[in-house]
Amino acid sequence: MKFVLQNNANAVGPRAGIITTDHGQIETPIFMPVGTVGTVKAVLHKELIDEIKAQIILSNTYHLYLRPGNSIMEKAGGLHQFINWQLPILTDSGGFQVFSLSDIRKIKEDGVEFRSHIDGSKHFFTPENVVDTQRIIGSDIMMALDECPPGDCDYAYAKKSLALTRRWLERGYKHFQNTSPRYGHSQTFFPIVQGAGFADLRREAAKHVADMGTEGIAIGGLSVGEPTEVMYAMIEETNQHLPIDKPRYLMGVGTPANIIEAIDRGIDMFDCVMPTRNGRNGMLFTWNGIINIRNKKWETEFSSLDPLGTNYVDRHFTLAYLRHLFQVGEYLGPQIASIHNLAFYLSLVKTARAKILDGTFHQWKKEILPNITRRL
Repeated sequence: MKFVLQNNANAVGPRAGIITTDHGQIETPIFMPVGTVGTVKAVLHKELIDEIKAQIILSNTYHLYLRPGNSIMEKAGGLHQFINWQLPILTDSGGFQVFSLSDIRKIKEDGVEFRSHIDGSKHFFTPENVVDTQRIIGSDIMMALDECPPGDCDYAYAKKSLALTRRWLERGYKHFQNTSPRYGHSQTFFPIVQGAGFADLRREAAKHVADMGTEGIAIGGLSVGEPTEVMYAMIEETNQHLPIDKPRYLMGVGTPANIIEAIDRGIDMFDCVMPTRNGRNGMLFTWNGIINIRNKKWETEFSSLDPLGTNYVDRHFTLAYLRHLFQVGEYLGPQIASIHNLAFYLSLVKTARAKILDGTFHQWKKEILPNITRRL
């Protein structure tokens, strides 16, 4: 993997760059649609490429390990071949599932024991075997196994958790270096900066991963219950100590406003289920504000979903029609909403990139934030 910055960026400040992988280039800042189990829910690849303009998608090691499983994934020739997606793929190692499945897992020094949310069967993830699974998946960018502490944890827990994550990281990276890709394309390994909402722990973690010399770095454990101001402060603290010439991936964030604010603080890559999950529940993100399509006020609104949108669904469907689809329970409603929201997110980061390159990002941010955050 190669990363080239295209503007004179500081350690903390908006950046535009290009990531080059064996499956293609990624223009940053970028949003990655979430395809947890090898599919972005309700969205065909053609729509992802032609309408949404996705350049990379994210899938999840935990879920793919359980279904379809490593054996089938390997027989298929990896995830790219299995789902017929020839653009880059990033995989999360399963660390967030360790956090979210707290009732059915046990964290140990060797790794994490958990029960499948599907059938209750017992499994064990280690820093080494999640690398092996991601080798089998064949993702272009893989993540280290980490523990993601809750946003409201105390200092003692966060410090202990970070020490474990560090030991896991060193084991996982060593195993990555001692293994090879399976399918003829290169793979890269991102460590994850943890430390909850504590600046000294974030600083310690950032310096540690910076010294490792990996091709990119992820920031985890944010947007997990902590106040927004804390999230922004931890991004700034972390980025002050990360290499300027390596891409930075903020995991699982967030709202359109979160993304703009994080771009302003030096983040390059994002993922979040919000555009598709909220879309399936009738929430639209638009350039003019946020719409709950189930509200009666849209019943006779025959204008397009977003007058400033340029994708197929924005040009061809009205708010009134979309509300009708949700009211009668037609699958097409959530599908249209998901495509629209993903296209908006990709358009948002593409516009941010253009504004960074022409030097007008901060003025644009000031103008756009009140519009995209208001409820219509």
